[in-house]
Amino acid sequence: MNISVAEAKAKFSELIERVEAGEEIVVTRDGKAVAKIAPPPETNLSRQSIIGAMKGKIWIADDFDELGPEWDEYVK
Repeated sequence: MNISVAEAKAKFSELIERVEAGEEIVVTRDGKAVAKIAPPPETNLSRQSIIGAMKGKIWIADDFDELGPEWDEYVK
């Protein structure tokens, strides 16, 4: 569906309802497309799939938080 900027302003709530139903709307000015209103892209990632995604791929040394001998003069 193509709609002018002026008409889009006047019918914004209606346009959002149409987008929620899956429709894409092209907003035009002087007959040229200037914007597209579309549903957000679907993502297959759930919060559960993100948690632990790097398990077994990252290693942290047991002494990562201990300063080495080069820092002795700064710590004193």
